[in-house]
Amino acid sequence: MRVNIAKPVKRFVPHLIRARDENLNEAETVKFIGMFFKDVLGYDEVAEITYESKIKEKFVDIAVKINGVVRLLVEAKRAGVTLRDRHIDQARHYAADANIRWVLLSNGIVWNLYHLTFEEGVDYERMFSVDIASDPIEKVSECLGLLHRKSLIKGEHEEFWQRRVALSPESIARVLFSENVLRFIRKEIRKREEILIDIEDIAKELFQTFSPTAQGRIGAVKIYKSKHKHKTKDKRVSEAPPISPPASLPTPEVDAIKR
Repeated sequence: MRVNIAKPVKRFVPHLIRARDENLNEAETVKFIGMFFKDVLGYDEVAEITYESKIKEKFVDIAVKINGVVRLLVEAKRAGVTLRDRHIDQARHYAADANIRWVLLSNGIVWNLYHLTFEEGVDYERMFSVDIASDPIEKVSECLGLLHRKSLIKGEHEEFWQRRVALSPESIARVLFSENVLRFIRKEIRKREEILIDIEDIAKELFQTFSPTAQGRIGAVKIYKSKHKHKTKDKRVSEAPPISPPASLPTPEVDAIKR
């Protein structure tokens, strides 16, 4: 069960709001974030929170360690600064040098957690963004609770990420636009509506049910062919010559849909 940090967050929020209102500089904001990791997220300030940490000849605002291993890098900005994804550019290069996959960007009020991949260059995706001054405490607690020391040790942030990837538009599209699923849908439509629809047309209509944002992530619609062919147990059947379909049947489906 994820650690519930709602109560300590409520106690800490007024201090962070005051820091924003007083427009504290970056160095002071870093200290407040460090205090948050200690008082709310359960880290040892001496052994597990390192300020101006040196990562391969470069410095990052905060490095969070567990058992001596850096698990998270924190890039801090002045309390009044509006955060942009580009603000993690420096930290993500540090992370890539040290093979660290998690970077937190925060100004004390807004907290953005990013997951990095290093397959082709350094890519990143924001896993969550919370505003502790305006978002419901339940959302703040659920998201920032992933960064609690106990949660990091259990790998709950990794599980959260894997679940997010599995439920992403790209992942769902690969399932929905698979040949087997489209054929099943066609079969059900024929059973209910007594009409045979090409799977390309079904794929097009399914694509329209996605939001514009999801459509942008999915890209051009592609029908994914089945990787494994069904094997028959009777060799005599497999050796029999193929039977040509009647001329009245529709033409075979194409592999992809051209937009």
